[in-house]
Amino acid sequence: MRSDADVRRAADTYQLGLLRVPASGRAGDLLGRGTGSSLEFQEYREYTPGDDIRHLDWAAYARSDMLMVRLYREEISPRTEILVDTSVSMNVVAAKSLLARQLAGLFATLAGGLGGSPAVIPLTDQRPLERLGLEQIERLAEWPFTSRSTLAELMADGSVPLKPRSIRIVISDFLFPHDPETLVKQLASTASTLWVVQVLGAWEADPSVLGGRRLVDNETAAEADLLINSSSIDNYLQRLHRLQRGLVTACRRAEATFVTLEAEAGLLHVCRDDLCGAGILRVA
Repeated sequence: MRSDADVRRAADTYQLGLLRVPASGRAGDLLGRGTGSSLEFQEYREYTPGDDIRHLDWAAYARSDMLMVRLYREEISPRTEILVDTSVSMNVVAAKSLLARQLAGLFATLAGGLGGSPAVIPLTDQRPLERLGLEQIERLAEWPFTSRSTLAELMADGSVPLKPRSIRIVISDFLFPHDPETLVKQLASTASTLWVVQVLGAWEADPSVLGGRRLVDNETAAEADLLINSSSIDNYLQRLHRLQRGLVTACRRAEATFVTLEAEAGLLHVCRDDLCGAGILRVA
């Protein structure tokens, strides 16, 4: 996808929106927005099962009778992981799968420019999942978006090959059954930075009245007759907005960033208006 004209233009215009000039450490180091294992203390948080017990603060426990862990700001490794949802729902309209491919190519190109080794991980039905290096991402141009495995399922069974202390970027429509809090917590675990990018088609984001229709579920092939009127659209939008609010809240708690993109707007538009607005990109 680095040969895509829009990807090349975006790569020449933008850079990843990573923090620079840390309060301590070498000048020019990149810092994650999350917490990790560097020597720069950031804050306390109440202990939860799974936390590193080496970070327990026994003095705080003596004072408050509560188990607290010390959180540290983590210097970002040049490692970048880009998870791309290749399920059937991402190909409902061609613009969705195209934008997902372009975003993966752009993020990989920009990460490679930092001197790191980005990996694109297409979320498919095959096991183990592949990790495509920078020299392999042109394969995304013809990648079939036919998977029936959801991101939630793959995370739950440990199929996603995640590396610690990575910049982690997830590209999906998130239109599958999941608990946002659980999913985001799994994705944020061990990551130095997490960006959650929701890609929706224009009709998915703002549906219009169509009247009676026979709908076919792209994931299961199940059929249903539905009257797509203002009432059914209101119900759908309530569920969609509830899902988005859940993802926003979960990302805020995990110190991650969430953004929704409309696929038909095109790569250059979403880079300028949405990704820069969210702080994921900035003008180079």
